[in-house]
Amino acid sequence: MAKLSIIVPVYNEQEAIPYFFDALELIHTNLSEYDFEYWFIDDGSSDHTIQILEELQTKSQAVNFIELSRNFGKESAMFAGLEQATGEYIAIMDVDLQDPPELLPEMLAGVVSGSWDTIGTRRVNRKNEPIIRSFFSILFYKIINKISDTHIVEGARDYRIMTRQMVDVILSMQEYNRFSKGIFAWVGFKQKYIEFQDVNRIAGKSSWSFWELIKYSFEGIVSFSQFPLIISFVLGILSFSVSIIFTIVLFIRHFIDPGAAINGWTSMVVIILMLAGIQLLSLGIIGRYIANIYLEVKKRPIYIARRIKRK
Repeated sequence: MAKLSIIVPVYNEQEAIPYFFDALELIHTNLSEYDFEYWFIDDGSSDHTIQILEELQTKSQAVNFIELSRNFGKESAMFAGLEQATGEYIAIMDVDLQDPPELLPEMLAGVVSGSWDTIGTRRVNRKNEPIIRSFFSILFYKIINKISDTHIVEGARDYRIMTRQMVDVILSMQEYNRFSKGIFAWVGFKQKYIEFQDVNRIAGKSSWSFWELIKYSFEGIVSFSQFPLIISFVLGILSFSVSIIFTIVLFIRHFIDPGAAINGWTSMVVIILMLAGIQLLSLGIIGRYIANIYLEVKKRPIYIARRIKRK
């Protein structure tokens, strides 16, 4: 019997876990030819999430969980689950049921057929999100697809099913700064996306703040594009060229009108502030890339597991 491993990162999701498990088990009744294996990854929750998982494990032989030593973030939690999964096919899902479980049979059938190595999902609307958050999300996809060689499907979710071969390739990428949406696209293979309408969370509230999403977006841009460095270089060339032009103008003016008074202090201050701003912007961009290099060369583990409970 083929096995489907389901990776579920959880962070303060004590309310949503029972609903999620019941919904997946209902889908399992229609996929009885497959053995389900659940891997819940507790990403340093401060509520009763770990107790709920322990209770769930006593009720089902299919439930396994990893308790991380602290909050490492969703990217690290997904990587931890992928490392432990033993199935021929591996799915990643959010526990809040915003990833519709009813899509699983279609996704699994497509991958099992051999036509696709992975089938992912994408939201076609954002009706349940604040307008400002939706605006910046759409803007992010437009920007990164303009400046990166790796195309990331707009509205793509982490919700997907992959073959063991694809997962092994992803696990071989041991980079510390992870942006999975980009990694899934970068590794290639035959990929397909299924569209679905946005749905509300079944319980609890999202742990993603607006600022965290902004930082995550910057991580994606730095991980999959060198364009910000090009911007820094171009700004440096432009500012240097302008300074050369001004030097020539002042030199010529000195010989044409030697007695001219030196004026224009306001414009001079503006120019100095502009050049200083360009320098600080360039240093900030370069510093962000250097920070990523710094984190990579330290070779710290992507996650630390306090407990791994396997049935």
